[in-house]
Amino acid sequence: MKEFICDNLSVNEQGHLCLAGVDTVALAEKHGTPLYLMDEGKIREKCRTYVNAMREAFGVNALPLYAGKAASFKQIYRIINEEGMGTDLVSSGELFTAASVGFPLSKAYFHSNNKTDFDIAYAIDEGVGYFVVDNVEELDAIDRIAGEKTVKQKILLRLTPGIDPHTYEAVATGKVDSKFGSAIETGQAEQIAKYATELENIELYGFHCHVGSQVFDSDVFLSASEIMLDFVALMKKKYGFVTRELDIGGGYGVRYRDTDPTINIAANIKLVAAHMQAYSAKLGIDMPAVRMEPGRSIVADSGMTLYTAGTVKRIPGYKNYVSVDGGMADNPRYALYKSPYTVCLASRMNSPAPTFNCTIAGRCCESGDLIQENVTLPADIVRGDIIAVLTTGAYNYSMSSNYNRLTKPPVVMIKDGADYVAVKRETLEDICKNDI
Repeated sequence: MKEFICDNLSVNEQGHLCLAGVDTVALAEKHGTPLYLMDEGKIREKCRTYVNAMREAFGVNALPLYAGKAASFKQIYRIINEEGMGTDLVSSGELFTAASVGFPLSKAYFHSNNKTDFDIAYAIDEGVGYFVVDNVEELDAIDRIAGEKTVKQKILLRLTPGIDPHTYEAVATGKVDSKFGSAIETGQAEQIAKYATELENIELYGFHCHVGSQVFDSDVFLSASEIMLDFVALMKKKYGFVTRELDIGGGYGVRYRDTDPTINIAANIKLVAAHMQAYSAKLGIDMPAVRMEPGRSIVADSGMTLYTAGTVKRIPGYKNYVSVDGGMADNPRYALYKSPYTVCLASRMNSPAPTFNCTIAGRCCESGDLIQENVTLPADIVRGDIIAVLTTGAYNYSMSSNYNRLTKPPVVMIKDGADYVAVKRETLEDICKNDI
């Protein structure tokens, strides 16, 4: 590997890969594999980058919301609360997790394109700050349930600005035909916004959009913000509605390979803020308080997954496989999206230049259970070597499953040179605990 894709990676005198200065091979021996590792210091660094940059660029009322779907467990909510972030929730389970450690739900925004009556009632009872409302049916349900509970519920409306972010099709969310939100282009956004202002138990605070994930170029935020601010101006001119909050969606992309660009998050936020402020002035409107929803860019490069190599299968004239003791059950992203990753031999980083081209295969009973193809590792790789897959802090633990009745790995955090367990490894007994 020519260079490290993240500055919290290094190699020690034993030739072992280190995360935040801690020997990953020693951690694999202590905690077993598969093993999710996360660098708490890196998570906090990213939180502070967003919090400070948004306050400086957008003003003191700006607030980044951690997108919990990237990685949701108790310790994450403790950290983001301590760092002054809000959160973006998409289920009652995420809300319960945040609430269980005292996260202030007044700073929680409940998303989802299909909230159930249970979700709505539970979130209102727990004191959720805002619903981000996707459609008219949901709006009616919130109005009805809030009325039954004698609550005036704050909401944002999710709108689709019709932007193509040129990202993975599966994670593009801002196009007109997206399953999310009400399209501005079709006039549906105006209809639902006008309707929301007329409901007795709803307090419309503003609007939300999200154009996609793994975005490296601020142009998509600039274009989307213009469309959203045009809509804000329309609502003021036509209906006298003053927008108090505007959520422009997700954070920036992360480096999965050394060919991915490095993003200066603070500089890009400053660029977007200056553009939005100038455009608001041009439209003759006050700039709403701005929200962003970084998830992946908060936790992804804090993490890696460690595996133990098992079978090394060479098929002359065809291809080679290195099987590991995990797979699509702990990381389904390659099977879903063909997501790229950097893979290295953590136990022998100083080996001669790698020449063995192989596919990293999982242990699940599926031919599509692959972690990465066209990986080059040392030719003498053997059973028992420790393999690291980098940048797995986002959408790995949170998307993990018990497929083939495999137990989920633990999440081990590193802080100030020491390790601690944030999520315990599941046991075989855990697998059957809900069976009758």
